Formats: sequence, C-alpha cells, structure tokens
Amino acid sequence: MIRRLLLAAALLNAIGVPASWAVEPSERLADPGLEARARVISQELRCLVCQNESIDESNAQLAHDLRLSVRRRLVAGDTDQQVLNYIVARYGVFVLLNPPFEPVTWLLWLGPPALVLGAGAILLLRVSRRRLEPRLLDLSPNGPADAEASDSVIP
Repeated sequence: MIRRLLLAAALLNAIGVPASWAVEPSERLADPGLEARARVISQELRCLVCQNESIDESNAQLAHDLRLSVRRRLVAGDTDQQVLNYIVARYGVFVLLNPPFEPVTWLLWLGPPALVLGAGAILLLRVSRRRLEPRLLDLSPNGPADAEASDSVIP
C-alpha cells in the first residue's frame, strides 16, 4: 500500500508539478497578459546551470535571475522578440532551447546525426569484413579439444 502511494506521488511529481514550483510567487507579474508572455518566453530559454531544462522549470539561481530579467524587459515595454534578442546577446545562442539553423549552430544540429551515421558505417564495415574472413572448419571428431591435442603432438 505504501509503495503504491509512493509510486503515485512520484508519478504526479514527474507529470508536471515541478514546473509550477519553479516560478516563485514573488516573480509573478500582476498583469496576467504579461505573465503569460513571460511564461512562454521562459519556456524557450535554457537554464545554463541545468542545461536540459527551461528557465521556467528550473530552480537554479541563474534561472531565477533570468526569469526576473525577462519580466523586467516585458514591463519596460519590449516585445517578445526583443526580450529574446536581449537574452541571446548576453548569453549566446546556446541559451535558446530551440536554436536557429545558422552557420554558428551547424555543429549543434548536424553533429548528432553525423555521429550516428558514422557509427553505423563503422558497424557495417566491421560486419562486412567479418563475413569476408575465411572460417576454419573444425573437422576433428571431438571438436576443438581434439584439434588442440593434435596440434601439440608432432609426428
């Protein structure tokens, strides 16, 4: 019974409750429209500490600072794109969870597929070479043990 409760709590935790915990009440804007825009922008920005979470989901101090910076820029009257441009100018393209396909990010986009294709090519070469190697047939009646014994006796 306790295991089921723990499993249920873990599943609820994994479903999405932590994302709502990351944004603290003190960070929220009074204007619901600006807050919604801030949440959308925060979901597009990578936490530079966690690197696999958006700043909207992360509890890291840097993510907190970035969320505040996004909200300050929105209150100042910036558009969503101006806010993203400001953050990218300060932290680089890496801060975007979905970076654009540009010469600067070609390695980021093309690196993983190139590694998979390279590993597949190496695997295919090894398999094809293994097929081409001649195999020695074991013709002795007792198998490999008899073949080893016959090698040790010199007639």
